[in-house]
Amino acid sequence: MGGFFGVVAKENCMFDLFFGTDYHSHLGTRRGGLAVYGEKGFDRSIHNIENAPFRTKFDKDVQEMEGYMGIGCISDYEPQPLIVRSHHGTYAITTVGKINNADALAEDIFGGGNSHFLEMSGGDINPTELVAALINQKDNLIEGIHHALEVIDGSLTLLLLTPKGIYAARDKYGRTPLVIGQKEGAYCLTFEDFAYRNLGYTDYRELGPGEIVVVTQEGVRTLVAPGKEMKICTFLWVYYGYPSSSYEGMSVEQMRYNCGACLAKRDTVKPDIVAGVPDSGTAHAVGYSNASGIPFSRPFIKYTPTWPRSFMPTIQSKRNLIAKMKLIAVHDLIKDKSLLLIDDSIVRGTQLRETTEFLYQSGAKEVHIRPACPPLVYGCKYLNFSRSSSEMDLITRRVIARLEGTEDVPDEVLQEYTHPDSPKYKEMVEEIRKELNFTTLQYNRLDDMLESVGIPTENLCTYCWNGKE
Repeated sequence: MGGFFGVVAKENCMFDLFFGTDYHSHLGTRRGGLAVYGEKGFDRSIHNIENAPFRTKFDKDVQEMEGYMGIGCISDYEPQPLIVRSHHGTYAITTVGKINNADALAEDIFGGGNSHFLEMSGGDINPTELVAALINQKDNLIEGIHHALEVIDGSLTLLLLTPKGIYAARDKYGRTPLVIGQKEGAYCLTFEDFAYRNLGYTDYRELGPGEIVVVTQEGVRTLVAPGKEMKICTFLWVYYGYPSSSYEGMSVEQMRYNCGACLAKRDTVKPDIVAGVPDSGTAHAVGYSNASGIPFSRPFIKYTPTWPRSFMPTIQSKRNLIAKMKLIAVHDLIKDKSLLLIDDSIVRGTQLRETTEFLYQSGAKEVHIRPACPPLVYGCKYLNFSRSSSEMDLITRRVIARLEGTEDVPDEVLQEYTHPDSPKYKEMVEEIRKELNFTTLQYNRLDDMLESVGIPTENLCTYCWNGKE
């Protein structure tokens, strides 16, 4: 995943750019970058932030860099922003998205005369460089950005900094957000809307799907009007988004309360306490508690000062270590208790199994698990939710393969496993419960989760749950 922040101001923008970008640190832990434009032209800094937070790594840069326009990013994959020199002039670019057809696009670009791409450590082409190459195929930036949005299979939202202003484009189906804020003498562009509030900005507007704008010191101008079809990622509310964020007018925290309430209304167990897996499961648990009347408690605490978000490490052994080491038990709230535990989702199942074993070892009598979203049956095609190389990393697909006797399960059969009232769905859930050693397991229903978001369901992407484009 990743996030970005941009500023166009009439004076030095570094303070706003630094802190606005830092407010996206929950979306990535591998690379951070800043690029600015001012009297001395372009300046840029990129740091590895795997072993130190963004603020620490960029504290010196923010004192030395200066410009009245800039873009910054937190990335969990490629180094960016990139500074590109082309027939459009020099510009800096940062992106959020996923390019499924990168190899085909690169071959097409090679065929058009592009000589090479810089290779990253994993052997892949830098996706942001690929986007820049697509933009450079056209005669002007507007046509180039629109071309990139159209030909990429996956998703793409971007900021592009030029000496005249910042071009911004939201994914053609709006899968990720892009919001503009304003204050006297400045505009900002951001993935997370809360990132500008403490900096004195107020809401200006959200870009629509496929919309392209340019932001200058004089104002905001639409270059390509938004499309009508939207498929924003529902996982933004369930998991990715920070509690103080809002997307399409719906608060992340409120949606999670709604989700928990839906889980409670369909439940029959009567545990002693309700708890959430820190951090994203906590609000879901509050919603469950409020709706059910069962006390909310925090039987274990996430030790946040030194342990990063657990989905970030790419080495499985380290994922498991962090899942175990980051949780500190409050034994008085666990021993001899029946616990109902809400997590945002079950992906591989490894971490939640470790958490459950941890609770049993700490004296829990029962551990009932309630994921806040339905079973993940399909690997995400549109965002880098998981670095899994195969859908068989999903616990649902492993269990389905076991039940069906093959990994090559036809889609019509997979569809049966996505319907909560079907026998195959119930058999899959019971197999997962037994494998992960839960007392009971009951997933949130897709219809309840979508209702919890509160925007038209046709505007929400549900691919990872039901395979629907």
